[in-house]
Amino acid sequence: MKTKVTNVRLFDGYKLHPDKTMIVFDEKGITVIGKNADGIDADQVIDGEGLTCLPGLMDCHVHLTMDGNPDPFRELSDDSEADGSFRAVVNARKQLEAGVTTVRNVGAQYNIDIALRNAIEKGVIEGPRVLASGKPIVMTGGHGHNMAIEADGVDEIRKAARTQLKAGADLLKLMATGGVMTPNVDPGAAQLDEDELRCACTEASKAGKTTAAHAQGREGIKNAILAGITTIEHGIYLDDELIQMMLTSGTYLVPTLSAPFFIAENGVEGGIPQHAIEKTKIVMEDHKKSFLQAYEAGVKIAAGTDAGTPFNLHGDFPKELELMVEYGMDEVDVLRSATAIAASAMDILKETGSVEEGKRADLLFVEGNPVEEISDVRNVVYVFKNGKCVAKNNEKTPQKV
Repeated sequence: MKTKVTNVRLFDGYKLHPDKTMIVFDEKGITVIGKNADGIDADQVIDGEGLTCLPGLMDCHVHLTMDGNPDPFRELSDDSEADGSFRAVVNARKQLEAGVTTVRNVGAQYNIDIALRNAIEKGVIEGPRVLASGKPIVMTGGHGHNMAIEADGVDEIRKAARTQLKAGADLLKLMATGGVMTPNVDPGAAQLDEDELRCACTEASKAGKTTAAHAQGREGIKNAILAGITTIEHGIYLDDELIQMMLTSGTYLVPTLSAPFFIAENGVEGGIPQHAIEKTKIVMEDHKKSFLQAYEAGVKIAAGTDAGTPFNLHGDFPKELELMVEYGMDEVDVLRSATAIAASAMDILKETGSVEEGKRADLLFVEGNPVEEISDVRNVVYVFKNGKCVAKNNEKTPQKV
């Protein structure tokens, strides 16, 4: 079906266009943007008055098999493969309805996210485009070990990396440091060593895949950058040297500001484990400072929520964008981080992530102007994925022609 949207404000993934415009697209992609669309017939026409069109949003760090339970790692320990799969289907739909047309799932038991990706691509279920890591790779007893492959030393890491690539992973997820949610683990402590991380990066590169490192402490972050990791997840303890290394190597930061925010907000009263609350209190201010310091220095920042961690719900991607603005990032840069820069970090910018002729019609239409008020991304009117309307929430019915 060919769709034409008229009178619409456009943020194309890079900038806000000064004048209202027209966009024509179908399930093959975006065909025309601008005045040349005027004489083109379409199967349906949408009056975009009052709306802003953006590229479909992209969340670079989610856990679709987790649903914001106060103690998700304990829940995972009791999960069957079916339990996680059912949650993943529900959570994928929530992401899509919030305008998130692409997610990068960075850790799932049983490689559920790989199976979910395949089911979505086949049309068995409806959900966002999923880039899936499957099971993370961790040292024995490392952060998130209850949903991961445990491996020690270069040979075991190589085997684990190749195992995940064979299973169909789009990227490899590695734990370079400890984390908040795993008991008896220090978030600042290095875990996988530089040579282990480098081995996994080499295997991913040979297969044309990217890598993501859970990296919170300084030593672990440095190991990951030196190893050639694509994205640093969280990046709590950054400093001038690490930031300069990221700038030099082109490493992306995925800050996941929502994760500590919701833990601190809900606390022990919400049922969150005491160890997680105590560690969050220690790291939270440093996390904010590192994010702002990296942004001001020009590090490439891709938006990601860590959705699925305590009270960090799928479908609430806008909260991450609001926190990014609150902590000092410009609205335009925030929107770039959730669209074009996110697509670049996931190595899919050639096909999606910006509103350009020839690219996939992954489009979000919201009431208002998020460039002026970031919370307007919550005002979802239409969500299109591959040119098909997958969610709508308004009284503006497209006009059939």
